Amino acid sequence: MKNFKRFLNDESGATAIEYALLAGLIGVGIITAAETLGTNISTLFGTASTKLAGVS
Repeated sequence: MKNFKRFLNDESGATAIEYALLAGLIGVGIITAAETLGTNISTLFGTASTKLAGVS
């Protein structure tokens, strides 16, 4: 019974789970930002390429 009470009061696993969830959310945010930024950069280079092709 003593071990069971100690197990119920132990919160070290909860901390690890919280850090894992936080790391996952940060990862999703980075991926979303990278995709958006990548699309914008691709559009920018496409526009520049089209304008430069028209000059020559």
